[in-house]
Amino acid sequence: METDFPASLALPLQQSPHYARALDLLGLRAESLAIRKDGAPIGWCLTQTRRLRLFGDVRMVTRGPVWKNAHADAALDWLAQWRSNNRAGPLLFNADRMAFDALRNDGFWPLMTGATVAMLALSTPDEMRSRLTQKWRNRLVRAENGPLSVRSQNFDGDPSHWLLAADKMQQRRRGYSGLPPAFTTAFARSNPRSARVFTACQKNEPVAAVLILRHGRMATYHIGHTLPEGRKCNAHNLLMWRAMTWLAKNGHDLLDLGTVNTQDAPGIARFKLGTGANAKHLGGTWLHLPGLAPFARRLPKRMAA
Repeated sequence: METDFPASLALPLQQSPHYARALDLLGLRAESLAIRKDGAPIGWCLTQTRRLRLFGDVRMVTRGPVWKNAHADAALDWLAQWRSNNRAGPLLFNADRMAFDALRNDGFWPLMTGATVAMLALSTPDEMRSRLTQKWRNRLVRAENGPLSVRSQNFDGDPSHWLLAADKMQQRRRGYSGLPPAFTTAFARSNPRSARVFTACQKNEPVAAVLILRHGRMATYHIGHTLPEGRKCNAHNLLMWRAMTWLAKNGHDLLDLGTVNTQDAPGIARFKLGTGANAKHLGGTWLHLPGLAPFARRLPKRMAA
């Protein structure tokens, strides 16, 4: 696995070396590629390989590539390098930031429109507090003045931790899917001190917790769960605030809060954006198949957007 990536890059979780190490521990294949122009690295791309019944080995790129600076021709540079490295066969591509026309012209078929994620800039406590919405700030103040205590500690990958079981049940109950507990355990074990759990307690009993994954300049809100007793005390606001200030103090400048869906989960969307986070639109999901490429190039522009 190549490790010569620009250290200044803010890498999404799915593009980070930390993610690659977790996949490796799980026995999954991942390949890292430093994207170069005139010999100098200008970006980074992590590719996973999965075997699917109908297609065989399928390469997948999620939230990448990531560019060191804004390059007008970065997409074309990456596509050219991808071809020159014999990336034959199917490629499933979930773009973080990519020119639609470049993908269509290179034979990528659009599958899904891009999701929206909430990205929170981390700074001083005063600056972050000033960006909170009024309702979010009011709930935080009530939680700070309430009966909760908060403890913060590294997560060592214990698969029996109550938060993992609670999150699995929550996913089943609400009908959504996320990364499995096995990934969370593998991430923590392959990246010591990079998984941090914040727990709110009432009378020494946990009533809420959030787990944050740290990966370079960025961190990601991974999972969270609040019991009814915690909701009454606005525990999640308090935990999120403690996580924000701790991350900023410990060298992180960006927190990925995950997808924002104002239609299906408006309450969660309001909570995430209430932190002062900005909504970022991703580039959609695309498929490159050699047999489909000629047809994809003929798609009208409106279908590729």
